Amino acid sequence: MNNNTEIIAPFSQPEQLYAAVDLGSNSFHMVIVRVVAGSVHIIGKVKQKVRLAAGLDKNMVLDQPSLERGWSCLETFAERLQDIPLSNIKIVGTATLRLAANADVFIKKAEKILKHKLNVIDGEEEARQIYLGVAYTSANQGNSLVIDIGGASTEVIVGNDMTPIHLVSMNMGCVTFKERFFADGNITKRNFDRAIKEAKSLLESVIDDFISFDWQQCLGASGTPQAITEILMTQGISDSIRKDYLYNLKQQCIDCVTIDQLQIDGLTESRRAIFPSGLAILIALFEQLNIQEMQISGGALREGLIYGMLDNMQQNDRRLQTLEQCIERFHMEYEHANRVKGIALGLFKQVQNQIVLGKVDCEAILIAAAMLHEIGLHIEYKLHHQHGAYILSHLPLVGYTQQQQAGIKTLVQCHRQEIVLGLFDSFHPEVRQALLVLIRVLRISCLLSIRRKDNLLADFSLVISDEKWTLTFPKGWLKSHPLIDAELANEKWQQHRVGWVLECF
Repeated sequence: MNNNTEIIAPFSQPEQLYAAVDLGSNSFHMVIVRVVAGSVHIIGKVKQKVRLAAGLDKNMVLDQPSLERGWSCLETFAERLQDIPLSNIKIVGTATLRLAANADVFIKKAEKILKHKLNVIDGEEEARQIYLGVAYTSANQGNSLVIDIGGASTEVIVGNDMTPIHLVSMNMGCVTFKERFFADGNITKRNFDRAIKEAKSLLESVIDDFISFDWQQCLGASGTPQAITEILMTQGISDSIRKDYLYNLKQQCIDCVTIDQLQIDGLTESRRAIFPSGLAILIALFEQLNIQEMQISGGALREGLIYGMLDNMQQNDRRLQTLEQCIERFHMEYEHANRVKGIALGLFKQVQNQIVLGKVDCEAILIAAAMLHEIGLHIEYKLHHQHGAYILSHLPLVGYTQQQQAGIKTLVQCHRQEIVLGLFDSFHPEVRQALLVLIRVLRISCLLSIRRKDNLLADFSLVISDEKWTLTFPKGWLKSHPLIDAELANEKWQQHRVGWVLECF
């Protein structure tokens, strides 16, 4: 081979780079994405804890150290931004720069460093962008309540799909509340109660506006909700954020006595100082708005800014796009993925007529697991269910909450071979019950499509009686399809081992 031979890429597609910079009150963030053929890929993220809000004095003037921390961070950002077209960059400042009496001093030098205009957006615009970031990355189900606890402000929004309906931004955040209620570094019940009382007081005037909406789900955007989810996952709990967990974490904080001694499994060092104050605000929100559970969204302000620059992305079905991109990226057979999905949905409709599965979005989880069940074949066949779970553990699925992604991963991991019930133990009981039903549906659907042909399967019925599922096929059909009959016989044994009963006639 001639070493000087030019290697030509088999194909190339035009790509564009976009960047969003969010100068928050606690952290400065920069996210860079590459857009190719309508697909958005994050290729860079930078986050620095600047704690700008901590530099505000009683006259709302930013002190020199906080200004310097901010400018120093922006010098890092500026080098990366110089490679991106100016029209594809958005840079915004939020609550602290709205409040600071000397914000103009910071902005003037910041724009010189960045060589780009810095827009300080008002609270309502911040709330709108946060909602859009959540909506683009999480497939909303009906009316959704979205909450973002920042360093100096908290945004609460209710909306439907891509449209924010009512929104508010309040001057309370994890950094400013730390300075007000935990400034001495002590974590006491009194400090917590004072912080919660003040947050409730600030919420008092807007409660009715939000409770009047019949919202179907609550989504937390980054910050404190994300930190709590990470703690729960570290402690083996794959669940939504619930009030009982918040009270338990509050007591854990109090037991640690001081911020310096605060040690909770899953709590990162960078979040430790502002965790109690953010937790107090979240408890107040749960109590005042009567929130039962909160899921974590995949996006927030930065994602809202990015997708706002991509007008063509706004009307796409985010979940469908995610699944199609995964199938293409990991070279899966699209026709077979759809075949398994179709069988699974047909079987699931029969299940729904006989079992009540609560509020879990079972259909969305089942569709994704059915479409992606062979993703592990990208590595090898023998253990492809385990490889698939590994891939899905590290693959962001836009349009699905973190809990839904955990459910999809677990179904893929358990769709063949041995049924490991322990994989479902970390889920909340209601979610666990639903997933255990879905795994039976998925496993049967995969077996019935084993020949990878359409129009092969005859109509069949399912009757459920407690843990006993009975599948009835047309007379003689199983006998004339010995491969499927043998696979179902093995599945009977696998289900018997975990206390389930499967009968096929």
